[in-house]
Amino acid sequence: MAELATIARPYAEALFKASSSDVAGTSVWLEKVAAIAANSELQQLADNPKVTAEQVLGVVAGAFAAPLPAAAQNFLAALLENGRFSVLPEIAKQFRTLANAKSGSSDAVVYSAFPIEVSALASVAAALEKRFGRKLQVTVQQEPELIGGIRVVVGDEVLDTSVKARLEQMKVALAA
Repeated sequence: MAELATIARPYAEALFKASSSDVAGTSVWLEKVAAIAANSELQQLADNPKVTAEQVLGVVAGAFAAPLPAAAQNFLAALLENGRFSVLPEIAKQFRTLANAKSGSSDAVVYSAFPIEVSALASVAAALEKRFGRKLQVTVQQEPELIGGIRVVVGDEVLDTSVKARLEQMKVALAA
């Protein structure tokens, strides 16, 4: 994976510098395009030597309700011409990291065994922001194997209060 990160970094940094006046707007279309680019069938299409960059760009643009901004079209065209379309999800990840660093926030993923209500998520987010000492952009993913509780991942930090983690701790303590 280090190779993908190495390839993606210059593209993410260049896009970040070019979009410094509208980082939020660029983030929106970049996340959508990256989600589309993650499709393995579309990556196969982009890698096909018989398919032109314009055709792939047309397929990607067709997935949007509104036309893609000119900056997005130019960026995608550059990626397709250089054979880097498959790196787009990593570019979006690194762009998000740069945008977070600029705004002083971080992404937080809350894994929960059950769906979390909006009001409960707001209080969890406030407690997590206090715990980690920075503004967090919280997303929730359901993971039933946790049994109960939550596991929070912020960058390389993990806060695990799940039932599964507690059972593992008890297992280790009893085996010792």
